[in-house]
Amino acid sequence: MSDQHIHRFDDGTGAEEAVVAEATRDIADVPAVEVITTTAVHLMSAAAVKCGLADDPEDQTDLDEARKLIDALAGLVTASAAHVGDQHARSLRDGLRSLQLAFREASAIPDAPGAGPGEKYTGPVV
Repeated sequence: MSDQHIHRFDDGTGAEEAVVAEATRDIADVPAVEVITTTAVHLMSAAAVKCGLADDPEDQTDLDEARKLIDALAGLVTASAAHVGDQHARSLRDGLRSLQLAFREASAIPDAPGAGPGEKYTGPVV
């Protein structure tokens, strides 16, 4: 971010720096497991909408976007499983698998086993 951009929002009172410092302190107090699971839930929610599992599937379904979100979720779940504990990891894997199956069901032309979203991280989902 350029200095010009920062100064445009700076009212000269130091309030902007105080807001940034407060946000930094807040995130510093959040355990990593909570950040990971919260991020996973956001990815799951977005992927569910893009798979057509929301209120308006005709307007909200976008399988290309869903594939990206599920890939990101699978990478996060796989990479963090050892760190979040078995209970959290199991729930995240279950949610991921449900999304992978929903994606497969929503696809007019299903991916080959092992080629679906996130399957390079999780293995084939059938």
